[in-house]
Amino acid sequence: MHQEQPSFLPLTVGVARDAASEPGPAAASACEVQRCAEAADSTAAGCWSALLGGCQSVERRDLPGRLRALAAATSGYVGPSRWEWSAHRRRVVEAQLRIDDAVREGDGAEFAEAFVGYDQAVATAVVSVNSDVETPAP
Repeated sequence: MHQEQPSFLPLTVGVARDAASEPGPAAASACEVQRCAEAADSTAAGCWSALLGGCQSVERRDLPGRLRALAAATSGYVGPSRWEWSAHRRRVVEAQLRIDDAVREGDGAEFAEAFVGYDQAVATAVVSVNSDVETPAP
């Protein structure tokens, strides 16, 4: 019986996939966000298993780098100048710090809760790019 791996970034993977499928110059950077989100999601699932088992793993060591890569890809998609001072960036950084602390402390409940905030923050940043483009100026 095949058991499906848990998903920690369902919103981010979904909105990045949608953005990558849109025609236009931003599609390539949206593809990078999607690729990084899928890699981070897979690593998070392995990290989750290690946390539940109370053991160390490659995923526990690799997760912070995967999350930084996803944040960097998101910054590239949003636009570095817009990202630098945005509320989206602040929320992503805060959630990532919570995830890092949870991994270090081996706290599975905090890990899961922090990932909800991280997923929502990154997905909202990705969606905001399309909202800004589609919103007509007054």
